[in-house]
Amino acid sequence: MAAVEVFPSPAELGAALARAVTEAAAEAVASGGRFTLGVSGGSLVPLLARELPGALSAAPGADPSRWLVALCDERLVPPEHPESTAGAYRSQVVPQFPPPGPRWLWVRPELGAAAASDYESQIRREQEALVGFLADSPKPPARRVTMTLPLLNAARSVLIIAAGAAKAAALQRILEGQEEFPLPAARIRPRSGRLRWLLDREAAKELRIPAGKHPGNPGIPGENPPGGEDPQGK
Repeated sequence: MAAVEVFPSPAELGAALARAVTEAAAEAVASGGRFTLGVSGGSLVPLLARELPGALSAAPGADPSRWLVALCDERLVPPEHPESTAGAYRSQVVPQFPPPGPRWLWVRPELGAAAASDYESQIRREQEALVGFLADSPKPPARRVTMTLPLLNAARSVLIIAAGAAKAAALQRILEGQEEFPLPAARIRPRSGRLRWLLDREAAKELRIPAGKHPGNPGIPGENPPGGEDPQGK
């Protein structure tokens, strides 16, 4: 079952996200391990640039030098390109960390894709590869490298962030719909980890079930609930 949390404003949502990240990092570091974080691009980049410094100062145990950060999705363009997620993180987020900071795994534009999938529909249904290639993403630039569902669903914790009224209709479909062919985000269902949706009020305005009582993704026909047992015991 997913947790759906609604915040009055994008600023409060951003602060909650930064706290969640640094608290998870502190927990991982305290256990003697490394904190592994996958990040998407877009509006998440300036949000983290703005909110992470304060959250890190409030959680000294988070120790960014023990972080390993990877991109969940990257366009195959040079880092100086305005659509480069890596370039955005390098310019906006990396400087926010005190040295030595996290270790980053960057995607190189020349990355080969010989063994990867060529179609977005195949990426959505991918069952084996952890990272795939898109040659024809509907939103340009067309060529991208992306983490697939098996990798995302192996995470210990998944946070999905949405802000603004433009996301409201899609969120209602994802969280309350029962579609035979659901939107890709509806298939993010960690096998044993926790799934949290962090929304601002505008993004959540079309949800019919109150957030505190919301079941999250209600289920996809033919699939198990998040954290549920396979009926075959596999």
